[in-house]
Amino acid sequence: MIFTLGDITVWFPYDYCYPEQYAYMSELKTTLDAKGHCLLEMPTGTGKTVCLIALITAYQYQHPEVGKLIYCTRTVPEMVKCVEEIKRVIRYREEQLGPAGSKVLALCLSSRRNLCIHQRVLEDADREAVDGACRDMTASWVRQRAGVKRDKGGARGANGAAADNGGGANGGGGGGAGGGAQGGEVDASIELCQFYEEYDANGSDSVMPSGIYSIEDLKDFGREKGWCPYFLARHVINHANILVYNYQYMLDPKVAGLVSRELEAESVVVFDEAHNIDNVCTEALSVQLNRHNLEAASRCLGRVSSKVTDMKQHDQRRLNEEYQRLVNGLADNAAGPLPAGVQGIADNNMLANPALPADVLAEAVPGNIRRAEHFVSFLRKLIEHLKVRIRATNVESETPLAFLHRLQQNTTIERKPLRFTYSRLNSLLRTLEVTNLDDFRPLSAVADFATLVATYQEGFAIVIEPEGSVIPGVYEPVLQLACLDASLAIKPVFERFGSVVITSGTLSPIDLYPKLLNFHPVVRSSLPMSTFRRCICPLVVTRGSDQLAISTKFDLREDPSVVRNYGSLIIELAAAIPDGIVCFFTSYSYMERIVAQWQESGVLSKVYEKKLIFLETKDVVETTLALDNFKRACDSGRGAIFFSVARGKVAEGIDFDRHYGRCVVMFGVPFQYTLSHVLRARLEYLRATFQIREADFLNFDALRQAAQCVGRVIRSKTDYGLMVLADSRYNRHDKRSKLPPWITQFLTESHLNLSTDMAISLTRMFLKEMAQPIDRDQLKTILCDAHKVKAMDAQATAATTAGVSTVPAVNGSAPPPSLPSSKIAGALPASQAAAAAVGAAAAAAIGAQQQQQQQQQAAGDAMDVPAEEEPQGPDDDEMAALMEMEE
Repeated sequence: MIFTLGDITVWFPYDYCYPEQYAYMSELKTTLDAKGHCLLEMPTGTGKTVCLIALITAYQYQHPEVGKLIYCTRTVPEMVKCVEEIKRVIRYREEQLGPAGSKVLALCLSSRRNLCIHQRVLEDADREAVDGACRDMTASWVRQRAGVKRDKGGARGANGAAADNGGGANGGGGGGAGGGAQGGEVDASIELCQFYEEYDANGSDSVMPSGIYSIEDLKDFGREKGWCPYFLARHVINHANILVYNYQYMLDPKVAGLVSRELEAESVVVFDEAHNIDNVCTEALSVQLNRHNLEAASRCLGRVSSKVTDMKQHDQRRLNEEYQRLVNGLADNAAGPLPAGVQGIADNNMLANPALPADVLAEAVPGNIRRAEHFVSFLRKLIEHLKVRIRATNVESETPLAFLHRLQQNTTIERKPLRFTYSRLNSLLRTLEVTNLDDFRPLSAVADFATLVATYQEGFAIVIEPEGSVIPGVYEPVLQLACLDASLAIKPVFERFGSVVITSGTLSPIDLYPKLLNFHPVVRSSLPMSTFRRCICPLVVTRGSDQLAISTKFDLREDPSVVRNYGSLIIELAAAIPDGIVCFFTSYSYMERIVAQWQESGVLSKVYEKKLIFLETKDVVETTLALDNFKRACDSGRGAIFFSVARGKVAEGIDFDRHYGRCVVMFGVPFQYTLSHVLRARLEYLRATFQIREADFLNFDALRQAAQCVGRVIRSKTDYGLMVLADSRYNRHDKRSKLPPWITQFLTESHLNLSTDMAISLTRMFLKEMAQPIDRDQLKTILCDAHKVKAMDAQATAATTAGVSTVPAVNGSAPPPSLPSSKIAGALPASQAAAAAVGAAAAAAIGAQQQQQQQQQAAGDAMDVPAEEEPQGPDDDEMAALMEMEE
């Protein structure tokens, strides 16, 4: 379908679209026109990804001045899904425009482990081991020792034939071999990567053909050409129109400084599934050290000291050259000691600085850490001080300034050299020709800690916990540098790029994100869901059949009546609901305790009569196996229940669509652990800096996690499922009002304050209703073809011309009086106001459609007969279009 949105022609790769899809694209266009940022919440299963790609690629095509589309996802499966949608959109555009519409280069970037095609390297599944093995064969100094000439012609004779010698150039021997390489000696036993050598000789200057390359496509292309896909992808970043990669490539400064630093400012950045983006930002700038880390850092420092001594004896010239570069500043040193003409990969091997701004990088490194031996002594004093601090007998929390003051008093270490610690260590490891950086990760963590604590005066807290738990049940001292301000990590993204889109299905309450991230969106919108039937049935269960309240509040969670009533609820649901049920608990410890009590009381044995039970654990392999068996049980008709944890891997990344998730149960409200000293420090910071009250943030965080959990059950328009919120606190308006609109629009008064038996009765009624054939006429109400879209566009244009716009009705309520379009669109320019009016018109269509459904339902109830006596299924074209649009 081709339609016009303002002055933009959009190639939408389906015959129909939903009203909320059109409204979503309208909001996106408003954002791009205004060259600003936006927050958009769109219901799950409504085709959010295809809307993003269709609109932004169309905008790129008709506005060549717009830069890249940088699509950030959380997981590799989400990358794969995104690339498939890109292929679908571009393929459709090519069908309409011919070859001119397909000149797009899209890349999916990932780690070495996901992109490597070297069989020996891939024998180890550990990411760090793969990175180390790659560096052992591709580092510039390793290639020099293997005899790679400085000109490209000499590279062909450099492929070491001794393939069985793996590790001839590992990090342990890098320093001692340097002198031989400089003296012209060649070590024929060193194994090089044939794919990297072929890429260096023939691929580094080539132009990659246009196309949409997923991870597997890049690997296939690499095998065909004999080129390394990992380095090829990084080489063509600047030539690509679309990039798809992980959040960390944009938000973690240690990675973003290497991958994203040269991207043009006109690019459009999209953070998909961004409901937890503030947590991702704080984690990117937080460091946690324990006693084991510090002891390992001391051992690493001893190895570095030995390498420095060895290099002073064999290759003093390299140390002298490094000293001169450090005098000129870190910016000049970033490239490392690479010979002219040799393909430099130091930037891909080493990490960037975690925090330093450009003006600091231009400064000369302080004199007391320029010499390698002086820097080693500097680090030794720092580590010893941290060992003393971590022995604290009481919990300590202090600001970075207080920590630095105490550090200077005890060690005479000043703040300025601390700021350069991470980059100085990086430079030294490069000079020492270390390839296996994983061996020095504890030392890098200490350097990261030092640089961050010396760079930021506000927005951080140092928390020392004598019994900080790294592993459940194992208590050891922990020293944390906790980032409290999420805006610090994302601020460079907002300042650098013209438009940043933050979107998810669970952003509500949406008004808190601008405060947390400290930015001003030009658009913020939460869209309702258009449905042809009430496919979502949220139920708030507040008490058991014995009328005793159920809750996971601290004073009630261990109450025998609560445990018993929760057990009765799951028994009744297992008997009433076919196929799969997913249950979420507030924490691993609570899940373990309540499951143990259910086992003792016989609850689980009764559940086993109806369904099998599987549990999520902290072990990824065990959880993956449990998920596979859960799906097998559902496929076989046996049915199963999956016990999981809010904030866990399953809650964040696994979809339970169709029969895998006919019901999701949220046991309790998933609040954070409020006794956490880091959380307390963050709450205090948010209140003092952004005027966010502690209760507001805790409720916001808990309800978005609950929405994320229950949202796993509905993944398309044809899907359906129950959402059981089993806690008396969900009945309070201040809790349920923070759920997304696409959930609350189905949360009627009759679904609140339910007992277990009432909930089971409503469950059976809902499942009976969903078992009826789909009505073709109702299906048509949510499918907009080209004619409907054109009518919506004309309606919005007329409303804009008249200076009024329609505010959508939700849940069939009467719309409020019309408001001037300037109030709706924020007094934007005419083209932007028109786009906003289009979105309002589309949302109005959703409201009208829902009102019509409710009127039909009410009439049917009054007559005690179904609204449609003889429901007919949709025709083949409409059903095919509906199924094809499932996300």
